[in-house]
Amino acid sequence: MSRHLRCVAALAAVLLLAGCAGLSTRQSLPPAVDVAAAAQVQAVREQWLQAHRDWSLEGRVAIRRADKGGSGRIDWTQRGEDFEVSLSAPITRQSWRLTGDGAGVVLDGLDGGPRRGADAGQLLVEATGWEIPVQALAYWIRGQAAPGLSAADLQYGVDGQLAALSQGGWKIAYTAWQPAAGDTPALPARIEAERGDSRVRLIVDGWQPGAASP
Repeated sequence: MSRHLRCVAALAAVLLLAGCAGLSTRQSLPPAVDVAAAAQVQAVREQWLQAHRDWSLEGRVAIRRADKGGSGRIDWTQRGEDFEVSLSAPITRQSWRLTGDGAGVVLDGLDGGPRRGADAGQLLVEATGWEIPVQALAYWIRGQAAPGLSAADLQYGVDGQLAALSQGGWKIAYTAWQPAAGDTPALPARIEAERGDSRVRLIVDGWQPGAASP
């Protein structure tokens, strides 16, 4: 083979490899998210959630703010706007119970007796140093925006499920979901909420949706 033909063959081989590399790159791109379809699924979920505001869950939670944190079991019962949240740390054998209704919020389990306030999040910050937006988290924890705050920014995964929600300075990531069962839609199984140096991580072991609200 002449030198000219060898150069032509080498150039063709380079171009072929470059074309294959470009094809491989295009094939490795992640599939596009059908935002319109995902938003429709989310709208149907939110209609069901709004009609079923009574629920309870059991799970595990880890809370951290700066260099202070803790972890343990969590039991949360919600009846409309009323709630009862119990936290227990098996290692330290400490437990707290936070209850709230139209009359205010009460935190039990701390030295000095119960503490009362008008806002659950503010009461927790003052009593424990932990920043947990309880009232908003009651909505975020089920995968929906909280009322009374600025508009939420929702992001979806390629599977059509809600992947992240940003609202009120908090970013909530939904990293796992429990599948739909019967008329109950999919519900979050793993949630990570963060704002600044505050972190709340929740693993839901079991959901118990309540009856439809009147």
